[in-house]
Amino acid sequence: MQGTALCLAVAFLGTALVGCALGATLIAGPSRPSDVVAADLSPESRALIDRAFDGIDPSKQIDVHVHIAGVGAGRTGCCVNPQMQSGFHPVKRLQFQVYLRAAGIRHPDQADGEYIERLVERMRTGPNLGRCQILAFDRRYRRDGSVDEARTEFYVPNEYVLELAKKYPDVFRPTISVHPYRSDALVELERGAEEGATMVKWLPNSMGIDPSDPLCDRFYDKMRDLGLILLSHGGEEKAVDAAEDQRLGNPLLLRRALDRGVRVIVAHCAGLGENMDLDDLRRGTVPNFDLFLRLMGEEKYRGLVFGEISAVLQFNRFGVSLETLLRRSDLHDRLVNGSDYPLPAINALVRTGSLVSAGFLSPEERKALNEIYEWNPLVFDFVLKRTVHLPGSGRRFPASIFMQNPALVRRGS
Repeated sequence: MQGTALCLAVAFLGTALVGCALGATLIAGPSRPSDVVAADLSPESRALIDRAFDGIDPSKQIDVHVHIAGVGAGRTGCCVNPQMQSGFHPVKRLQFQVYLRAAGIRHPDQADGEYIERLVERMRTGPNLGRCQILAFDRRYRRDGSVDEARTEFYVPNEYVLELAKKYPDVFRPTISVHPYRSDALVELERGAEEGATMVKWLPNSMGIDPSDPLCDRFYDKMRDLGLILLSHGGEEKAVDAAEDQRLGNPLLLRRALDRGVRVIVAHCAGLGENMDLDDLRRGTVPNFDLFLRLMGEEKYRGLVFGEISAVLQFNRFGVSLETLLRRSDLHDRLVNGSDYPLPAINALVRTGSLVSAGFLSPEERKALNEIYEWNPLVFDFVLKRTVHLPGSGRRFPASIFMQNPALVRRGS
C-alpha cells in the first residue's frame, strides 16, 4: 500500500488513515512483539532505545492513555456498537477489523482476552515501560439520565478495568469512566475511588457531555473532594459523525471543571480541528490547539490544567503543534505522556518519513525507529517521542514528561 491513499475515517480509534507510515505493507502493526526479538535489533536501534531511557526512572514511568476494549467475549461486559460488525455498514466494519489487527487479535470469539494478553506482552517485552493507566469507557447518556445506546460507540465497564488492574498490578493502573448525567454518577465515583482509581476518562464529543453544563457541578465537586483527575479528550474527534458534537471538544468548556478545583488533563493537547472562540465570538472558529494554549497560559489554572501528548506525532496533527510543544519549555512541567494505545500499532498513523522531511528526525533515526516498530509498537511510541527534536536544534521532550508528575498524584492517596 505504499504511496496509496486510504481515506478511511477510523471511528473506533478516533482518527483517519491516509497512506502508510513506515513503508510497511500492512495497515496494522505486528500482532506479537516476539515476532522480532530484542537481540535481533541492530546496534543503532539498541543505542536509540538506550538514549530514550536516559534520565527515566522505570518505577515512575507512566503512560496515562491506554484503551481497554472488547466485544464481551469471556463475560467482560464490554461491547461495541452493532454497526461495527455489521455487513450493512462496510466502512465501520472495516474500521473495526483495522482495530482488531492493531490490537493483535486473531480470534474474534476470544477478542477480549487476546487484547489484554497482547497489551501485557507489549508492556513487559523489552525495556521496562513502567505502568499505564488503562481506561474504562462509559456509555452515552442524555441529560435526563437515560442511556443513548444507539449513539454509544463502545463500552468498557469500570468493573472490568478495576479487575484488570488488580490482576496485573505491575503494568496497569485503573482509570474509571463515569458519565456526569448518570443518576448514580456520584456513587460510581466514590466506588471507583475506593477501589483504587485515580482518574476519570471522558470523550465529550462521543459521550455527549458538555463540560460547561451546570449539571456537572455536583460531579466536579465530588471529583475534587475525592482527589480524582479528569482526563478529557480535547479537540476534534474522528469517531463522531455529527458536526454539532465537535463543539464539545472545545478546551475552553473545561473551565467549569477547573474553576471548581478539578485537575484536568487535556488529551492530545487538543491538537486537531477548530472551535468557536468562546471568549470573543467575533473571531469565529480558531484552532483548538490555540484554545488549549490559552488555558495553559492562564495563571489561575496553574497546577490544575495539564496537556497530554498522545497522537501529537500523527501525520494529521504534527506541525505547528509539535514544534510549539518542543519549543515551549515553560509548558514541559505540565505535559504528560500518553500513547492512546492501540493507535501506535497502526502504522498508517505515524509517518516517520514525513517527520524526517519536516526536520523532526534524521534519516538514521528513522531507520532505527522503523526497526523498533516491527519489534514492539509501544516501545516505538515512547522512543519516537524521546527522539523527535525541534528542527534546527537538539531540543527534545525532557524525561520528566514520561514519569509520574508529582502534581498529578491523587490527593489523599
